Amino acid sequence: MPLLAPDYYFPHITDIPGAFFTSHRLRLVILDVDNTLTSHNNPDPFPGVAQWVADRRAEGLILCILSNNSPGRVEPFARKLGLPFVANAAKPLPFGLARACGRYGASRRECCLIGDQLFTDMLAVNLFPGGTSILVSPWELETGGFLACKRKWEKPFLRRYFRGREEREK
Repeated sequence: MPLLAPDYYFPHITDIPGAFFTSHRLRLVILDVDNTLTSHNNPDPFPGVAQWVADRRAEGLILCILSNNSPGRVEPFARKLGLPFVANAAKPLPFGLARACGRYGASRRECCLIGDQLFTDMLAVNLFPGGTSILVSPWELETGGFLACKRKWEKPFLRRYFRGREEREK
């Protein structure tokens, strides 16, 4: 598996059914914040996210936010969803994933990371052997700065991933 390729793809987090986690024997769902659960610096989740989180928790899954943002950004957002968090995660380094697994007694094979970026989220979980990487499309594309540049760099990798996915589904 290439380091930047996800194991699975869904258009948005709200498109991932609870049965997916059960069928893959996942019990710890680690969530990115920006452009996965909300837009950058937005204090409120996107529509449907709070209900999705509540549904997954009711199904017995453990959910945790993992973000490169500071606690000042992550804590108020996590509180709105009633979720624990790991801030300053330093993704793509896998240390935050290891911390989350240790905190909840989950093995690598029982955890997944859901995020919108190849160079941080997918790389982090793919550097954490045994973890499952789930890519979602960003809710809003960045129009300037370093994030917009990273989105441009992601395009050839995404084209290759989706081309291969189409061939596998034939």
